[in-house]
Amino acid sequence: MGRKEDNIAKASQLVNKPDSIRNIGIAAHIDHGKTTLSDNLIAGAGMMSEELAGKQLMLDFDEQEQARGITINAANASMVHRVDDRDYLINLIDTPGHVDFGGDVTRAMRAVDGCIIVVDAVEGVMPQTETVIRQALREYVKPVLFINKVDRLINELKLNGDEMQKKFIKIINDVNKLLVKYAPESKKKDWQLNVVEGKVAFGSAYNNWAISVPAMKTYGINFNDIVNLVRDGKQKDLAKKAPLHKIILNMVVHHLPNPKEAQKYRIPNIWKGDLESPIGKSMEECNHDGNVAMMIVKIIVDPHAGEIAVGRVFSGTLSKSQELYINGASGKFKVQTLAMMVGPDRIQVDSIAAGNIAAVIGLKSAIAGSTVSFSSDMEPFEPMVHYTDPVVTLAIEAKHTSDLPKLIDVLKTVSKADPSIQININQETGEHLISGMGELHLEVTLYRIKNDYKVEVTTSDPIVVYKETAEKRGGPFEGKSPNKHNKFYFVIEPLEDAVVQLIKEGNIVQGEKFKDKKTVIELLQKNGIERDVARGLTSVTGDNIFFDNTKGIQYLDETMELLIEAFKEVIVRGPLANEGVSRVKAVLVDAKLHEDSIHRGPAQVIPAGRNSLYGAMCQAKRTLMEPVQKVFINVPQSIMGSVTNEIQQRRGVVEEMNMEGDDIVIVAKVPVSGMFGFASAIRGATGGKVLWSSENAGYQRVPPELQKDVVAKIRTRKGLKPEPYDEAYYASL
Repeated sequence: MGRKEDNIAKASQLVNKPDSIRNIGIAAHIDHGKTTLSDNLIAGAGMMSEELAGKQLMLDFDEQEQARGITINAANASMVHRVDDRDYLINLIDTPGHVDFGGDVTRAMRAVDGCIIVVDAVEGVMPQTETVIRQALREYVKPVLFINKVDRLINELKLNGDEMQKKFIKIINDVNKLLVKYAPESKKKDWQLNVVEGKVAFGSAYNNWAISVPAMKTYGINFNDIVNLVRDGKQKDLAKKAPLHKIILNMVVHHLPNPKEAQKYRIPNIWKGDLESPIGKSMEECNHDGNVAMMIVKIIVDPHAGEIAVGRVFSGTLSKSQELYINGASGKFKVQTLAMMVGPDRIQVDSIAAGNIAAVIGLKSAIAGSTVSFSSDMEPFEPMVHYTDPVVTLAIEAKHTSDLPKLIDVLKTVSKADPSIQININQETGEHLISGMGELHLEVTLYRIKNDYKVEVTTSDPIVVYKETAEKRGGPFEGKSPNKHNKFYFVIEPLEDAVVQLIKEGNIVQGEKFKDKKTVIELLQKNGIERDVARGLTSVTGDNIFFDNTKGIQYLDETMELLIEAFKEVIVRGPLANEGVSRVKAVLVDAKLHEDSIHRGPAQVIPAGRNSLYGAMCQAKRTLMEPVQKVFINVPQSIMGSVTNEIQQRRGVVEEMNMEGDDIVIVAKVPVSGMFGFASAIRGATGGKVLWSSENAGYQRVPPELQKDVVAKIRTRKGLKPEPYDEAYYASL
């Protein structure tokens, strides 16, 4: 039996021993070496050939990933590692570092209990490092640190042992500061990275060696020995003395929690049901014998097997032929095949117990984020909070009309596999609109549609997704129904920033059903909403809230559902450019209704509510907001001028400049509309001597002098007349 087969046999045994399992993620800024590290860990554990590790990039098994040299999907792998005469099963998820694929990081973090943060020794903690740390800590995932590319400090920067240690101390302090900032209160102290305890490792993933303070004592190596071996080109010897996989996986086993420990504190954070109920207790205890509860974190579409749902089993034991429910889908679903994942390979097993990451075929209606359970009415897991919304859209059409039905199916599948992609149909033009986190995100998705699903498509140029908001108070504005028998009066105001933050963080849930409405109302009051208004909380859509402030109006209860419908229509299509509405508080202050229900049906109430909201928004000075990105550019001082010039031409603003060695790090804010074609332009302007990355940074007002033109362009593109309607128009309806 070969080493790989031997390990697979061991893995199948360990699946049922939660004390011997570690579920871990690897998270870092783009290009800091995550995938090379993952490959070398898998090779070290005997799951792939060591010569190919780091060169083959086993977890980058998508053609696009290998061509671009970046990780796009979160890939999964299970491996066996022996420490202190005991075998451990390590389920690993490698995550992307590029800002466009942040959704995959959030989803991966839900499945794991611990993560290895990878930081490039030369670059240090970067913006995206902070984002992934924040995502991990939000999900109560415990971190350890690997400082990678240490050989660059020695060979390129010519540092000696002492200088190198100073650099390490700075990186460790920077990460610890982030842990203090974002870690859950109860873990701030415990989770600090202590070098002496061995929670930090240093090394080179590419050259396959690593070291930690406890390992130095075991192997009799110090920093000066490392400097000498690397300088003399003896990294192969170093890899034999201190093999990467051994040091890193030992650190994982010793310092990251097993599922039994982790679920005690993670379940109350990710599941808001009754913790005293049988399923609540079973999940907290990671009980194999309890009822099944699993959360899907990823859908993989396999050309042969179809849809494979990958998720974390929190309670019970999954087994073949079992029938389970998926929240939000009707009927039962049968588990057809069960497997563990090793890169592109799936190893079939008969059962997978609580505490593991499983791949299941048969859960047809599942999407990333679905709760799969024994009962149709189990309280679902908390939705995963994504830090950014889609900001770029493309119109997509099938090249051949005969492919249209296939394209519609493919688009549904694509948005299932990657919930950060949104698919809409433009009602005016009938085009399919596909929205993503950035240009690269859409390029990769289109590549998949053309190559994986074999559908030829044509696309428009990328379009920016704008938002509309209100600047001040507007209304009460009278909206009349077409039969003139019903009238509604809405007031529109900007929603308080603190409340928007609570919605974004998931502390105020979407929809009309609030589990503990009293607590939500208190939360709103604490954050700046008047008591009388807060008590009328009716509906939350996006980052907008509808309050009903009326008292004792007859028949209003019966029509409230239709008014919520009108509110939602306005949120999807604002009165300025038909874009989504953001950060708005809509308050119903009065209404007059016809006593006969036949005169207050949907065709009367919805237009009346909509016109009242639109008119009030016109009075509240409707404003267009554009998405912006924070851009970080690392460039030699001598060519700094051409970079700042490039930024300014794109309406960007340079926020800071910092010296790092001979380079300048420029931090700028640039509207997404100015970022198209930025990659090739910046390479051209600097002769390729540039490192840059970006992250989405919310929305800002479109400059008043540009708003009229931008609005006219958006409206014309949507087949509307260029000038938006004003309040006089809505008053006349």
